[in-house]
Amino acid sequence: MRESQKLRILFLCTGNSCRSQMAEGWTRQLKGDQIEAYSAGTEPGGLSSRAVRVMSEAGVDISGHRSKHVDEIKDTAFDYVVTLCDDARRQCPYFPAKVKIIHVGFDDPPELAAEASTEQEALDCYRRVRDEIKAFVEKLPQVLRGDREEK
Repeated sequence: MRESQKLRILFLCTGNSCRSQMAEGWTRQLKGDQIEAYSAGTEPGGLSSRAVRVMSEAGVDISGHRSKHVDEIKDTAFDYVVTLCDDARRQCPYFPAKVKIIHVGFDDPPELAAEASTEQEALDCYRRVRDEIKAFVEKLPQVLRGDREEK
């Protein structure tokens, strides 16, 4: 039996720059009494300054987070691994059998923002995904126990 009885959830994305960082931040803020949240990537690419900015606007400080490879936390005993993008879903590394792997896909903010003509439009793309991730996190852990793919 591990020391903490909180659920341990890993949010996994490709770059660990936006979506997984937002999910970790929201989970720590909204569900920290029940869940130990982690995030990582299959190909970490650095923390997105836009993600930091839009999370800060919502009162969640992720500025101290850093982008990390899933191998850095491979020895952590997780209850759930939540893949947030199709690429991470395909590349999800092996986890012990007791770990439930669930996919809940969200749009990629940098990809959405690529067509934006202003910084404000780009940030709006990040804000939309931020708010969708918040809505998902608010349903934790119940939504995971049902093994339903929801967005």
